[in-house]
Amino acid sequence: MLGLPKTATAPFCPSEVKGTVFVSPAIPTWQRALRFAGPGLLISVGYMDPGNWATDIQAGSQYGYALLFVVVLSSLAAIVLQCLSARLGLVTGRDLAVLTRENYGSWPSFVMWALAELAIVATDLAEVLGSALAFKLLLGVALPWGVLLTTFDTLIVLGLKGRGFRQVEAIILGLVATIGLCFFAELAFVPTDWRAVAAGFVPRLGLLTSEQPLYLAIGILGATVMPHNLYLHSSIVQTRTVREASGGLGEAIRLARLDTIGSLLLALIINAAILILAGSAFHVSGHIGVADIEDAYHLLDPIAGTAAAGVLFGLALFASGQSSTFTGTIAGQVILEGFLKMSIPCWQRRLITRALALGPALAGVLLLGDHAIGRMLVLSQVVLSLQLPFAMWPLIRFSGDRRLMGGFANSFVTRVVSWTLFAVISAANVWLVLQVVGVV
Repeated sequence: MLGLPKTATAPFCPSEVKGTVFVSPAIPTWQRALRFAGPGLLISVGYMDPGNWATDIQAGSQYGYALLFVVVLSSLAAIVLQCLSARLGLVTGRDLAVLTRENYGSWPSFVMWALAELAIVATDLAEVLGSALAFKLLLGVALPWGVLLTTFDTLIVLGLKGRGFRQVEAIILGLVATIGLCFFAELAFVPTDWRAVAAGFVPRLGLLTSEQPLYLAIGILGATVMPHNLYLHSSIVQTRTVREASGGLGEAIRLARLDTIGSLLLALIINAAILILAGSAFHVSGHIGVADIEDAYHLLDPIAGTAAAGVLFGLALFASGQSSTFTGTIAGQVILEGFLKMSIPCWQRRLITRALALGPALAGVLLLGDHAIGRMLVLSQVVLSLQLPFAMWPLIRFSGDRRLMGGFANSFVTRVVSWTLFAVISAANVWLVLQVVGVV
């Protein structure tokens, strides 16, 4: 009989999995790199969730491959911030939420916890909508029932209680591989002008002087850099045991950086594949108004000339929503323990988050209809955009503090790049929010 745990349980409880993955100094460097690989993969999931799909599909259908360079620049910004997060966790032995509580006091920490929880619920809303839509597309289930079916992913969390963290990483690897393989298989069905694709990676800043492409570019940026990932990465990177010998910490930082860059480059490739598919399938054929994921699914079969294209699309969408189930649960435990020093069973954490997301998702579908998914996905990205600066500020500040970081504090160049990203992303997100509410 499956018993419900009464305490926070591994592999979703940060304090239980800290230092559980031993990286022996006696094995070759490439084997140490493989042992260190994994945290970056969990982070990459947030960069290919259904919210990213909505912006990539709309950008590809309207402008073809022209906005591919925005996907690249957004991913590079994410790599910089996630590398800072990983280094902060390894050097201090504490995650971003813990450091925020220790340095800012109770009330600011409580407010930032509430904002971080809101970001996780917004992310889970996108997962609910994506998974529910996948149920509808693949199984013919009505969308409200698809929303309710997403509650059963808590059973997956329960099934992993007491398991090792590497098992979670292996499952995420399988889901990410499924997403990637589905999209690359779909690209094989659709004729693609690869010379035009290559041209799309070249920055064309003049294109962003018009309002609509600028709106889409900021949407891609807002959907790419996830605030909860900054808290999550600084915690899960501590699952690796760092040897105390001279140079051990420096090597751990280098291996974590390699893991982060490799994983987020994979996410970049998948996001680019989504945009390229939309450009090849819709923009080239004159369907420049495709903005909803469901519309994209129904148009793919006749354009690609095979029913397999739609099935692959639905499978990738389902894998995208399910992979975020794990990272959302772990991120929720990280911020709850870090900000409030509270631990609850992982299944309760999952149910609370999912319940908070189910309400808006079900209400939106019932009141606004099936086509409300696109608008709700955009809304979830706006909520994430609002929270992002509140996670970036302490991350950049702490990672540059020599009192905390010693010789591993941010260099002058890193500080300039980080604060510039903070200013640009904050301004872009404010502009996006004002656009959505109709102020500008």
